[in-house]
Amino acid sequence: MAADRNLLGEATSPYLLQHANNPVHWRPWGAEALAEARETGRPILLSIGYAACHWCHVMAHESFEDPEIAALMNRLYVSIKLDREERPDIDHLYMTALHALGEPGGWPLTMFLTPDAEPFWGGTYFPPEPRWGRPSFRQVLLGVAETYRSKPDDIRHNVEALHQALVASAAPRPGSAIAPATLDRVAASLLQLVDRERGGLQGAPKFPNAPVFRFLWQDSFRTGTKEGREALHVLLRRMSLGGIYDHLGGGFARYATDAAWLVPHFEKMLYDNGQILELLALAHAAAPDALYAARAAETVGWLQRDMTAESVEGRAAFAASEDADSEGEEGRFYVWTEAEIDAELGDDAPAFKAAYDVTPGGNWEGRTILQRITPPGGGPAEDLLARCRALLFSVRSNRTRPGRDDKVLADWNGLAIVGLCRAAAVFGQPAWAERAAQAFAFIMDRMAGPDGRVQHAWRRNRIAAAGLLEDHAAMARAALALFETTGEPAYLDRACALAEAADRWFGDGGTSYCTTAADAADVPLSGSVRARIVADHAVPAGNGLMAEVLARLYHLTGDAGWRRRAEGVLAAFGGLGDGLGQAPTLLAAADLMEEGTAVVVAGDPATPAARSLLAAALASPDPAVCVLRAPQAEALPPLHPAFGKAAPEGGAAAYLCRREVCSPPLTDPQELAAALRERRGAGAA
Repeated sequence: MAADRNLLGEATSPYLLQHANNPVHWRPWGAEALAEARETGRPILLSIGYAACHWCHVMAHESFEDPEIAALMNRLYVSIKLDREERPDIDHLYMTALHALGEPGGWPLTMFLTPDAEPFWGGTYFPPEPRWGRPSFRQVLLGVAETYRSKPDDIRHNVEALHQALVASAAPRPGSAIAPATLDRVAASLLQLVDRERGGLQGAPKFPNAPVFRFLWQDSFRTGTKEGREALHVLLRRMSLGGIYDHLGGGFARYATDAAWLVPHFEKMLYDNGQILELLALAHAAAPDALYAARAAETVGWLQRDMTAESVEGRAAFAASEDADSEGEEGRFYVWTEAEIDAELGDDAPAFKAAYDVTPGGNWEGRTILQRITPPGGGPAEDLLARCRALLFSVRSNRTRPGRDDKVLADWNGLAIVGLCRAAAVFGQPAWAERAAQAFAFIMDRMAGPDGRVQHAWRRNRIAAAGLLEDHAAMARAALALFETTGEPAYLDRACALAEAADRWFGDGGTSYCTTAADAADVPLSGSVRARIVADHAVPAGNGLMAEVLARLYHLTGDAGWRRRAEGVLAAFGGLGDGLGQAPTLLAAADLMEEGTAVVVAGDPATPAARSLLAAALASPDPAVCVLRAPQAEALPPLHPAFGKAAPEGGAAAYLCRREVCSPPLTDPQELAAALRERRGAGAA
């Protein structure tokens, strides 16, 4: 008999632990909870959220802490609480079901399931009383339970309809190879959605949408056109000046609720900042900008200061997120009144207020979200503002901090590692690459198993969730970034091993990849629904990342086997048609596969000449550039087109290899940099 109490106290997830004292008899997701539902015959109420989710906190305070509502839940349902960051595979399944019901997505996700975990109805946030055209949570609980009891045919009809939708969503969409015309069409469609004045996509809320803008940036090198580059520059400049950026502590919030990047949902996510860091580096590589350099340095500072997770034997990876709320209020930690600014800054206050939009009435609910409204410059005026920011940061550090979700997620760390490697090369900060290497080592030491797989989540020396496709793809990509940055062969070996593990455990027996492993035992409906995700969201999809990894492995090794596997993934979704617009990472991989450039630096990597060429290559603004070292003519794999290429006696030379053909040697780093700036001879960014 299951215990009549809340069972979340032994969880590792900070989100689940936030609910461990609720009067709701919560169960963590797992075989025991599902068995309880089958034994009792009660439907399952599945509540999915994450630790930094503001509306999750709101619903918790309003409903899950209410004894009367909790009593209803305990009497009518088996209530299961799930951290979407620990189990994105299960979250994706039920979010897809919600979309099939015609409902918009979001968190908290509230789904109602049969005892066999089949979805039949759901929603997101429900208020405790009828509000905003929504029924109260009490009404929902009673109504769903009564329908489940009295109308089994209706429930079965919904179950079957949603099951069909889930099966269809999980199927690959095979087609022909992704051709340049497809890239042209998708890029043109995405550019029509871009807000050319304020950056990002049109309308509100505004998200960074890093995979979209990375694709548009890369595609501009393919076509030699300007629009994609301009779109990224506007996005980064507007975000870097707006309220979505933390001007005192560094780091970008998850999104802005308005169209002008002023009002953030204040939570900060590792995955956003890792990807934005890479975008800042790419943009700066093409068009150096002091604003990009400052934001990159400040964001890395935030990562190192506030996001370093638990250290074990001197190594640490990065934590998942920081919350939006503190002291029960969203944004309280970050906002200011004019009186507070005056009191802290004294005679310097007028200059700071003019630069950061501080007014008597504030710009948000009577307070001020700092945003830079004057052009950043230099000299004494900018020095004064820097001193003001440092003072306010010190004052703010005495406030109650938002909560931090300190679990380590392999896939999100992979994104951060790539961002750090790219930024280290572009901004000349080798210590950032060393920090990336430390995070990689931590994950491979603490989260990798003897079968070659890497696990998804770790906290307090415990594995909290099994590895998913995204973990293997993101960490293989991170390994390749470290290989290109350092030249250490062990990283290439790791990338190959992770790619092989992905094939073995996540391959569908054909060409694409499933999100969950073949031996996963706790995934609902896995006998008929095994998700293959190709659509990017805030993070890149696993199939797109795997296609990039396989294409990059091909360019780094010359092994046609990697090419065939990359082409297989691309063809598995080639039939999506207009749906490919939701898969920009896959499209960028298609471009990398066909147009990627391998820069081979021949000669002793320790010589000044080779180091200068390597620095130029690693700082390329084109994401479809791969970098290899060839200390001796025979150092490369025999199948690589640059095999046998040599450096001049005592010197170094770079060869640009594309489409199986290598260029004449280049010995001038500036000439190499110029050759990598434009694939088709367009002007400077």
